[in-house]
Amino acid sequence: MRTSRKDPGLAAVLSLVIPGVGQIYNGDFLRGIFWLIVTPGFWIGTGGLFGWVCHLIAAWTAHRRALWHNGRLPVGLAM
Repeated sequence: MRTSRKDPGLAAVLSLVIPGVGQIYNGDFLRGIFWLIVTPGFWIGTGGLFGWVCHLIAAWTAHRRALWHNGRLPVGLAM
């Protein structure tokens, strides 16, 4: 299994543009699918009122998970 460092900034931007893509980039496929389903639901269900909140939360969680992922890698692992 090949493991590499994840860029937290890239993960956040990906999920800000399309919620869930940053999580998929991090390797968290189920979390990515969750955000891909929940965010449109909030956009439609609240008439656009809370959809932007899901975009921000998805970006923040993608950033935090990338940092968490990088912290779990063995010391000295190169990109």
